[in-house]
Amino acid sequence: MDINDNIESPFYLNVSFNKLLEQYEVLANSDDEFIVTKAKSILEIANAYPELRKGFSDISILKTREKEISTILKDSFSPLLTKNEIKTASVPLHNLIFNSSERFKNIINTAGKNFELQIKNMPEDDTYIMACTIILNFCYGYNLNFKRPFYYEIPDENGILHYYKILYNADFCEIIPKEKTKRITQADYNELIDNFENVALWKEKFPPNSYIFKGFVISNIFDVTDDQSISNIKSSLIGEDKRKNENFMDGFHEIFRSLLMLKDIKVGFSIYNKEDATFERVYGIGMSSYLLGDKENEKCTEALCGWSYQRLLHENKFFSVSNVDDAYRKAKDCAPHIKSLHDQGIKSAIFAPIANDEGLMGVIEIVSKKPQVLNSINANKLVDVMPFIVSAVERSKNEEENLIEAIIQQECTSVHSSVKWRFVKEARAFIKDEMNGLEPRFKKIAFDNIYPLYGQIDIKGSSEARNKATQQDLVLQLKAVKEIFKTIGESEDLPIYEQYIYQINEYLKGLKNNFQVDSEQQISSFLKEDIEPVFKHLATVEIVKDKIEAYYLSINDELNVLYKHRKAYDDTIAKINYEMAFLLDKKQDEAQAMYPHYFERFKTDGVEHNMYIGESITKEDSFNPIYLYNLRLWQLQVMCEMENSYYQMKSGFPVSLDVASMILVFNQPLSISFRMDEKQFDVDGTYNARYEIVKKRVDKAYIKNSKERITQKGKISIVYSQKQDEIEYLRYIKFLQSKRYLDTDVEIVELEDLQAVTGLKAIRVSVLYHKDKDDKEFYTYNDLMKEIKA
Repeated sequence: MDINDNIESPFYLNVSFNKLLEQYEVLANSDDEFIVTKAKSILEIANAYPELRKGFSDISILKTREKEISTILKDSFSPLLTKNEIKTASVPLHNLIFNSSERFKNIINTAGKNFELQIKNMPEDDTYIMACTIILNFCYGYNLNFKRPFYYEIPDENGILHYYKILYNADFCEIIPKEKTKRITQADYNELIDNFENVALWKEKFPPNSYIFKGFVISNIFDVTDDQSISNIKSSLIGEDKRKNENFMDGFHEIFRSLLMLKDIKVGFSIYNKEDATFERVYGIGMSSYLLGDKENEKCTEALCGWSYQRLLHENKFFSVSNVDDAYRKAKDCAPHIKSLHDQGIKSAIFAPIANDEGLMGVIEIVSKKPQVLNSINANKLVDVMPFIVSAVERSKNEEENLIEAIIQQECTSVHSSVKWRFVKEARAFIKDEMNGLEPRFKKIAFDNIYPLYGQIDIKGSSEARNKATQQDLVLQLKAVKEIFKTIGESEDLPIYEQYIYQINEYLKGLKNNFQVDSEQQISSFLKEDIEPVFKHLATVEIVKDKIEAYYLSINDELNVLYKHRKAYDDTIAKINYEMAFLLDKKQDEAQAMYPHYFERFKTDGVEHNMYIGESITKEDSFNPIYLYNLRLWQLQVMCEMENSYYQMKSGFPVSLDVASMILVFNQPLSISFRMDEKQFDVDGTYNARYEIVKKRVDKAYIKNSKERITQKGKISIVYSQKQDEIEYLRYIKFLQSKRYLDTDVEIVELEDLQAVTGLKAIRVSVLYHKDKDDKEFYTYNDLMKEIKA
């Protein structure tokens, strides 16, 4: 078999000892008689077998000339050091080893019969390119440094992975271009150094087998398991979302096994929550806490004994438990962490604090099912890795804080993506001023000449529905109280019980005939101040004990009232708001993709939204009125879809309510600025404030000379003031009628004058509905209600 079979390389490989023998030719002329004798004996062997100098590629010659080769290499592989040194003689960029020290042979034998020796971190393409760079250095004098550390990963008899670094000695190599090999020019070199990853180019310049390699390399190998384990720990802790990777902890266990030279160990973590003085579980795939066991969190004082608490939290020093069973017997339930280890079947453990200058951040827990394998001696090996773990935890805490801040920003005080660039710009200016010793000031953020769009889907009769729910709850609560007094009155004939019943009847009458704003307050005060003290007195009386207990079970602990119908109402409002806001947010993603614009929404009794579009927001010279018209059409269409979505899910709500939709059209561009105190945008200027006044009042406005509200269930109302707005929206309505979003009953009405605002008009048109998402039929509001009820 030829060495060059089944490999692709610019080298045609020949094993040759010519360069080594040339060294012996020099030594043969030495003044040292002993050296001369040895050199001549080696040269005699070489002369007897000329192929050793000339070179060969037939692998069988390595076997037939094994004894002679061993003799030639004896100085390089000293018998005195063979059991200590890890050394091989081999062909470069190839796994063929033909001579090695005894220690190397023992390492390979221990690894097992099925173990295949391979150089790690050397991709196949890189191997080819590395050979080319060697040629550039050897044959053309270019000083290209492509040296990288190479390693073997070899398990020991216990299966623990050891890392061995390989250092090559290439003193005994020659590289010779073949006769027809094309020489590399400066132009070739210039092209190659800019195209490292272009393997095809390198193969074009250095065709396979175009250069003869004569010689061999000596590999000096060193066990660097400790250093590599530390490096691997550092590498494994760098990067994001490690906790989501199911292979992370498996690899982490292996690294610590190599570091401590122990097979049966596992690693766990606990995070220290300083605010609550608790240890908490680290969440992630494969993450465990052997300190907490199956608990989610625990007070530090309850998880540790006094000594270990002082050791970890105050001194920030590690401690070990070499024999958990012995410690458990001696502790006599005084050491919670020992009990936790014992209950989990752990026999020895190390607890090491993850701490910085500010104190404890967490605890790393190394455990074993075998006694004494973890102890105070090998615990010291953690000293070298703890700085990396501390650094990783610090980074993780910062990332978590940033994430929490981002979530708060997103959920509570978000800065919309369309305007974020302005905030970033001002923040950078703020930092720049601060760094230059100036007094930093966050400048006003405003956008001029932008067009506003406003819409809302409002819950009709929400106040009446809440009042009705309150009445129903108060009636139920009062009747339950009345029943208790009637029962106790049968056994204790006290006039005060009759007086309470009379008072309750008066309240019930008032609830039925004349529910006032303060009715809820009066009745709640009566129940709390007059009734509760009596019920406490009667709570042990046998005849009413069960009824009083049942009464208190019906009372909401937080609100201290019966909360049945009001809960159904509140749950309905919350669900409507959630579903409508979710749909609007989802649709907004599509709108932003069409053209960027500012968007914000608010949940009240329904969902309102503001949008602003214009050149100053987009920061690009790209705005055109067509994008405004498109957004207006999109808004009208989405309002129709939200109406449909609401009525499709209406039957699943605890309380049956209706909604009404409205769009406000404002034709003139305006300015908005960010108000730092309220963390939101508001319109700028007196004239622009008119827009805000209309927004706040228009949904309660009546049609002129009537008692009919402008917003009605089953219809969309489009409020405007300019004739061109009317023409524009009638076009949109006609288009959406063709798409079967809207009915044909378009009406144009005038609105009553609002304070400081006159001349408003509205287009009203009915929405067409589907019974469900897959329904192809369209219904008017009344048709839909009949279908739902049927």
